[in-house]
Amino acid sequence: MRIKQEKPLNKKRIIFLVLMALLLISGAMLFNSPKQTEIIEVRFPSGAKLQAEVADTPEGRYFGLAFRESLPENVGMIFLFDESGPHKVLTGGFKFPVDLIWVDESKHIVYVKEAAPPCMENPCPWYGPTNENSRYVLETNSGFAQKAEAAVGTELVFALRR
Repeated sequence: MRIKQEKPLNKKRIIFLVLMALLLISGAMLFNSPKQTEIIEVRFPSGAKLQAEVADTPEGRYFGLAFRESLPENVGMIFLFDESGPHKVLTGGFKFPVDLIWVDESKHIVYVKEAAPPCMENPCPWYGPTNENSRYVLETNSGFAQKAEAAVGTELVFALRR
């Protein structure tokens, strides 16, 4: 009577399968890792600087600083819009008052709303200039606009941080 013996798996085949599994796992981790947040430093003629987190997606612009407990000093968010227009924002879900600064394509301030309160009601009021188009909107801690001497017509400088 003959007993059929199973052949042991080929050592090369095992090594190949292990390497393929490692390659698939590392590839999935690499391509699914969160995108590093870009920061734009916004410089004001007064010498004030704002480290602004970039919101360049519809979701990022819609939520803005909503649901955050607070912001460090001189930190905020900048909304980058694809085109200039009458962009409005609201403070629904915010937990602290903010200053809002609208900036046109030439990086001049066109409108400032200081101390916009958090909105916990529905509907929330929309803020923004009535007759001016903007390309960027800054959201900062309340009081920053005054400290930075942010006024209509002021020219800002943007510098991308990595």
